[in-house]
Amino acid sequence: MHYVVCVKMVPDTTQVVIDPVTNTLVREGVPFITNPFDNHAVEEALRLKEKYGGHITAISMGPPAADAVLKKAMSLGVDEAVLLSDRVFGGADTLATSLVLSEAIRKLDKQDPVDIVLCGKQTIDGDTAQVGPGIACRLKYSQLTLVDRVLEIHKEKRIIVVRRALEEMHEIVESRMPALMTIVREANVPRYPTVPGRLDAIEAKVPVWTNDVLKLDVNKIGLKGSPTQVRRIFAPKRDKGEIVEGVGERMGNAVDAVFKKLMDWDFISLEK
Repeated sequence: MHYVVCVKMVPDTTQVVIDPVTNTLVREGVPFITNPFDNHAVEEALRLKEKYGGHITAISMGPPAADAVLKKAMSLGVDEAVLLSDRVFGGADTLATSLVLSEAIRKLDKQDPVDIVLCGKQTIDGDTAQVGPGIACRLKYSQLTLVDRVLEIHKEKRIIVVRRALEEMHEIVESRMPALMTIVREANVPRYPTVPGRLDAIEAKVPVWTNDVLKLDVNKIGLKGSPTQVRRIFAPKRDKGEIVEGVGERMGNAVDAVFKKLMDWDFISLEK
């Protein structure tokens, strides 16, 4: 079994700073972390490896510093990692990103057939949840989103059975491999790296694949290949709510205030 896990380096959302002129992220002095949902994808891959055998490859697209998130994955037990890094990959939206990642997975598949691809449910910086499904579509893999439990894998029959967490119910799905899963945070509790794992990861060499390796059309990747663009980024402003005393004998005040607001907003009318 060959598992491929996609991980991403994202800014710590508590310390995001946006350049008001360029509307781009200010990277200087901003700490970066592994996308939290991707931690659950890595953990699920490790559990599958422990139960069914095989090996795990982690991949990430990003700047050279993104090898840190790959080394973290290796410290947990991931066998190998590949960093996809090239200036022509920069500025990519979800469409261009899924193209680069899917081509890297296709290349890995030629070296050792891929059985399962795991992604986090979404990233905390984009929140689109589009990259995983985009990879599945490009590779024509079975697409299993919002997975909170892998119930069974039949290696000989090439069948996987998972449970999907929907809004008000769970859904059991049986599908053929190769398959791509997006993992929700309820699926597991990520483990901590061991000291030997940390030491091995520090010394590990993460190969870097540029576009010279993938040989993709530069007009279909990075900023040039991204049909969606960010025009403006801003923090939403929320006015402080109005508090009306409505306890005990003053309850009528609160009721009157609510009706007045609803009428002011044209939500209701008391006219007959």
